[in-house]
Amino acid sequence: MKFEGKVAVVTGGSRGIGRAIAEELGRGGASVVVNYHSGADSAAEVVDSITQAGGQAAAHQADVGDPQQAQGLTQFAITHFGDLHILVNNAGIIRDGLIMTMKESDWDDVLRTNLKATFNCSKAAVRHMIRKRYGRIINITSVAGQMGNPGQTNYSASKAGQIGLTRALAREVGSRNVTVNAVAAGYIETDIWKDTPEAARLALLGLIPLGRAGQPAEVAKAVAFLASDDAGYVTGHVLAIDGGMAMR
Repeated sequence: MKFEGKVAVVTGGSRGIGRAIAEELGRGGASVVVNYHSGADSAAEVVDSITQAGGQAAAHQADVGDPQQAQGLTQFAITHFGDLHILVNNAGIIRDGLIMTMKESDWDDVLRTNLKATFNCSKAAVRHMIRKRYGRIINITSVAGQMGNPGQTNYSASKAGQIGLTRALAREVGSRNVTVNAVAAGYIETDIWKDTPEAARLALLGLIPLGRAGQPAEVAKAVAFLASDDAGYVTGHVLAIDGGMAMR
């Protein structure tokens, strides 16, 4: 139970990678706040899964792209569970399209949800973590932020921005025993791929040396390591969970 006594917030924790992370931290003994924007039933399922396994969890609705709601999420964790040790910035959306036809609102929505939300939640959390002189922040980025994906200028920019934020913040707060790292996920089997044509899926697999898609649980294991005391001397690092896709 390496997270016993720890409190974790997972944004976008009601499904996919976020759900796997929340459940992994819960199995490790953490009290987990499962954040969601929409889909209260899915968030409740994650809470039930954690509590039925003997852990503690609570769901909290917040649009983390809004600074006040991000602050409210942090305050909820502290009020409900008494502290905040781990923040996983996982909330994210896609609005794919070629730049020539991309709507400005699709650019703004993706940058707001993926990058500004990371800034909002991190800003709220580090105030508490610095005072406590302990914290773990893990940002879920993507190989798209390292390689770039055609049709995803907005998504790729948001994920590259998360990497820059990770490294800059790691330098700011390292002296207060707060680590900041990122996990760059590759082709992970989640609902986000459900409408992707088979030909596109096969093309992606062709870029992966391991020749398969990853599973949410594999990302969750990496996050759990970075959130643990075992990773106390790791900060500013981007850990690729991508089957070798972005290798260079």
